[in-house]
Amino acid sequence: MTELRELADLGQAVWLDYIRRSFIASGELQALIDQGVTGVTSNPTIFEKAIAGSTDYDDALPRLVDAGKNAEEIYEALVLEDIQQATDVLHPVYERTEGADGYVSLEASPKLAHDTEGTIAEAQYLFAALNRPNVMIKVPATPAGIPAIETLIGDGINVNVTLMFSLAQYEAVANAYIA
Repeated sequence: MTELRELADLGQAVWLDYIRRSFIASGELQALIDQGVTGVTSNPTIFEKAIAGSTDYDDALPRLVDAGKNAEEIYEALVLEDIQQATDVLHPVYERTEGADGYVSLEASPKLAHDTEGTIAEAQYLFAALNRPNVMIKVPATPAGIPAIETLIGDGINVNVTLMFSLAQYEAVANAYIA
């Protein structure tokens, strides 16, 4: 039994804070899942490093540029594809745990951290575009994020709340969850 499996037996879920196309395609992600990893989280910095620091995306980039995509559209296309692939690899964990684990978390744009309606719109778009039951959308526990969290949970969108640093924020998030 691996140490990660022992942690799982104690009720802990170990998530990997890393994603990259070749990491998924090579089976490395699956190998970590086999050892006990039960989720993956991502953010724009992780993707920036993956795209700029590897050749994983060299085939896709010219195709997207030739299609007339701008930098934001290229980023989105690459991210959505990687997240879908990762959710597919983690889906058996999601099924085995009846939805308790097996998620991949994708951050709504940090530019929207103080924009409730913008956060809601982006989270709804990402959740629909990914079309996977085991994806979570990261939403910050900012004053604008709290009502977005309430709306998104009410819409059936899986939310991973971030940037929670105080008891007051925790209480606001808990109230948004049960509202």
